[in-house]
Amino acid sequence: MSKPFFYSIALLLFFTLSARGQESTDTTDSTENDLDQLKGVVNDLNESSTEYKTYVDFLRKIKVTGYIQAQYRSTDLDGTTAPFSGGNFPGNTHKHFQIRRGRLKVNYDNVLSQYVLQIDVTTTGVAIKDAFASVTEPWLQSFGMQIGVFDRPFGYEISYSSSMRESPERSRVFQTLFPGERDLGAKLFYAPQIGSMSFLRVDAGVFNGTGSVGTDFDNFKDFIGHAGVQIPFEDANASLDLGISGYLGNVRNNTKYLWKNGSPSGGIYGMVLDSSDTNQGAGVPRKYFGFDMQLYYDVPVFGGMALRGEILTGTQPGTSDSVRIGTGIRPTGRSLSTVSPAVQPLGPMYQRNFLGWYISFIQNLGTNDQIILKFDRYDPNSEVTGNDIVPGSNLSASDLAYTTLGFGLVHHWDEHVKFTFYYEVIKNETVNPVNSTVTSLVPYLDDIRDNVFTFRTQVRF
Repeated sequence: MSKPFFYSIALLLFFTLSARGQESTDTTDSTENDLDQLKGVVNDLNESSTEYKTYVDFLRKIKVTGYIQAQYRSTDLDGTTAPFSGGNFPGNTHKHFQIRRGRLKVNYDNVLSQYVLQIDVTTTGVAIKDAFASVTEPWLQSFGMQIGVFDRPFGYEISYSSSMRESPERSRVFQTLFPGERDLGAKLFYAPQIGSMSFLRVDAGVFNGTGSVGTDFDNFKDFIGHAGVQIPFEDANASLDLGISGYLGNVRNNTKYLWKNGSPSGGIYGMVLDSSDTNQGAGVPRKYFGFDMQLYYDVPVFGGMALRGEILTGTQPGTSDSVRIGTGIRPTGRSLSTVSPAVQPLGPMYQRNFLGWYISFIQNLGTNDQIILKFDRYDPNSEVTGNDIVPGSNLSASDLAYTTLGFGLVHHWDEHVKFTFYYEVIKNETVNPVNSTVTSLVPYLDDIRDNVFTFRTQVRF
């Protein structure tokens, strides 16, 4: 082989290998660029996934619930006042449709902290029902604090949700002493979820005492507490819950006049006036003591049964109604009777000893139906009777006792819809016949015809 030919072949191989090396280098650079782009896309996806997961985790902590109670009610007389069976009837009517409750609730639950806001929308307006924050300590997760507007921790029926309650309304005694059920304040609670003390729950707090819609009108603050235990009877398919409650508070007296139970004169028992100057601006005691019980039992063939009852007694500040028998100081300003006031009572205060209780029986009939039987009694002045209301007694219709017998049927259409048919027989204590000439008391010479029928449709989500 000649040298020129050999040099030609060697030069050709050199240029070929050089070209292939350059091509390999270009390919490597392209691959590296592609990998860099892919890494960027993956990183972007990871960041988006992290943001999405954070967003989903946040949404999982938010729970939105609500329900609407639309109902038809009828009573016996036009314009009958029946505030304890769903509110007053409009004037000149004894039957009407109404939106009793329209609730929307937002609950943010972060395990050891909780935020709750609930509003009530009806034809009369929009009102705040709950607005509170709750925190639980992280070590035992048994102790916590709650502050804002929420249910008063007294008894059982107050905190038993209106969406779950079988009867359309709470008992008269609770509607009188705890109108609206809620108050503005703060409480501590002990509620272990596991362990040997998980059967116990204790709530104790301090509140304004004016309810959730009232503006505080004095420096007095009210203490409310409840302790409850759960006792299971697993072998008998039953359980028993017991609780005790206490309420210690005051209502400011705007005048120097304070009426108390006693003997005014001539052996007549009624109310006696104390007009000491020290009464003005002083607190009139508001003290309640209560006991509650709930028994649950799975009745063979029929289904679950619940027997519930509560009893309350104590001292309630209040006013008189528009007319009082006998002479004395007439109240001025808003008449509140024995209902716990949300505003400052302007007239003389009355201090009455009360007694109230209820018992209810609920029996499931299969999986969709329930029958209800409930009896409650509220005596605003347990030291007198209607027969004691005579001239000179200084007593009024505000001192009369009421009993309510309710019975009905609840049909659960599905897990979201239920229908309630409920009838209430309401009986008032009658006054002494000597009041036949007192116009304001003539209606109470006999039982007032104020029975109420309620048909309710509830839809919840």
